[in-house]
Amino acid sequence: MPQPPIRKRGRPKVTPDDAQKSLILRKAAELFVKKGYGRTTTDEVAAGCRVSKQTLYRLFSGKLELFTAVVDSHRQTMLDLPGDYDDLPLQDALERIFRSDIEPEMDRARMAFARSVTIEAAQFPEIRDVFNRHGRDRSRAELAEWLERQRERGRIEIDDPECGAHMLMDMILGAIIHREPDDVEWPGGGRQCDYIRRCIKVFLNGVRPRGNV
Repeated sequence: MPQPPIRKRGRPKVTPDDAQKSLILRKAAELFVKKGYGRTTTDEVAAGCRVSKQTLYRLFSGKLELFTAVVDSHRQTMLDLPGDYDDLPLQDALERIFRSDIEPEMDRARMAFARSVTIEAAQFPEIRDVFNRHGRDRSRAELAEWLERQRERGRIEIDDPECGAHMLMDMILGAIIHREPDDVEWPGGGRQCDYIRRCIKVFLNGVRPRGNV
């Protein structure tokens, strides 16, 4: 009686590096918020992702580099830049840049991460430096570049795009980040998206009636 053919064992599926990085970043961000930077270990991150420490260290040299990558990813949840907004009305473009329509779950996640960094920054100055350089400062530079481009196209009049980016981010993101998590009341009694729209409108149009000097 003929024997059935022997099935050769194939090589195990290999997850692409980009997919593994995304998985590791999500788990690391979750642990940084839940336990804090100081109490989170790379062992826990690797175990939570079901990858070896060897794989984690091949993709990220250590915890600080992993934190830096999380901040880079987090930056996109705060300001959606760079992006193709040049041909949109200015109000619409800035609303998209500042993610006025962000989903509540993503909003809670990004705010939780920002608050966790703020709490631990005094104890771990290195993460404050990373958060500023890779988060706040880079976002401000990208927004300033966008404002400068609008000035060059004659769409806005602004003497210092970098200062304008600073003011706009402080007005919108400063208010969002420093709110208490259970504070549901926004100025004017509206929602977060309404507040963002009002800030952008004031930035673009000012508050003085047209024709007044």
